[in-house]
Amino acid sequence: MKDLKKVKYLILDMDGCVYHPKYLKTLFGQVSARMTEFIALKLGIDKIKAKEIQSDYFYKHDTSLNGLLINHPDKVNAHEFLKYVHTINYDCLEKDVELRDELLKLNLKAYCATNGSREHAMNCMKKIGIDDLFEGKVMDIVDFNFKPKPNAESLKLLCDKFQIPANAETVYVEDICKNLTSETAKDMIKVWFSNDEPINDIDKYKDVVDYRIDNLALFLKKIRLLKEQ
Repeated sequence: MKDLKKVKYLILDMDGCVYHPKYLKTLFGQVSARMTEFIALKLGIDKIKAKEIQSDYFYKHDTSLNGLLINHPDKVNAHEFLKYVHTINYDCLEKDVELRDELLKLNLKAYCATNGSREHAMNCMKKIGIDDLFEGKVMDIVDFNFKPKPNAESLKLLCDKFQIPANAETVYVEDICKNLTSETAKDMIKVWFSNDEPINDIDKYKDVVDYRIDNLALFLKKIRLLKEQ
């Protein structure tokens, strides 16, 4: 296991990391349904076919949006897509007092890197009660020039902007194992927030994952206690 005592930076994915994977079906389920609607509307197809395309593009191109931009650039506006799919109800999210407490106690510089929109990330964080801790510290798919993680260029843009070292001083947390394979993250401490999503073939990516967690606040507490020794 890589040493956590020297960690100074924290990069968090949004969905299924900043908020717990238990909310994915309720919250991201809404986003997924909105994606299906958008694809059906823009491509003039029924929702069954739209769902098939949505899933196919996600697996082939890392996000459904990336697949749409590659295959249907004349029919899809990325900004319109992001606005449409993130027009959802966030009421299922609850205040995460423990997470806020650990973020405040832990002497780390924390950032968020999301393949979604900044607006979505901040809406989630506001419900959780940590939005003030990440103001100006979120980079989204627009900032990544619509090149989704695990594209090495996207994570490099984040590191360059905030002067985050791409080494073992940085902890990188994702709920999708594949995103941890980014070339930019190869020397970081890579953490998988475990879940049962079909995309996560842990046997395939076991050599990439340094730590496997199921509670972000407890993991941050573990880092804090190690650093205090």
